[in-house]
Amino acid sequence: MKITEIPFQVVSIEDDGFHLLTQGTINGKAATFLIDTGASRCVFDEGIIQQYMDETIFEENEKLSTGLGTNTMPTKIVELQSMGFGDLLIKGYVAVAIDLSHVTESYSNLGLPEINGVLGSDILHEYRCVINFKKKKLKFYY
Repeated sequence: MKITEIPFQVVSIEDDGFHLLTQGTINGKAATFLIDTGASRCVFDEGIIQQYMDETIFEENEKLSTGLGTNTMPTKIVELQSMGFGDLLIKGYVAVAIDLSHVTESYSNLGLPEINGVLGSDILHEYRCVINFKKKKLKFYY
């Protein structure tokens, strides 16, 4: 079994909460991810994910996404060549793309870094991730 450990950053959100951000890659390009244990899957903004793709082919998804301030949001599917965290490289990841402009706008208004993707529980669960707040490290087992 292999283990890779990457740092994360704790950012304050308007004095009443915190978000966790970490660095990874999408198709070999550096990306900032919001770690969201409440997100069932990794999610990307339709506009932002196109910056990481040579050719973006979205497939309509019949399922509606819930959460993120809404209970019915149209979703699209896009296959990433790769997504990486430390030494972990996930190939052929089928991602969900939605309109996350309200999230990116909120981050911008608060002076926070741009979010390129949401690291959801599908990956956190599959790679038995451990979030160590004391060390500010995210550990993947694979």
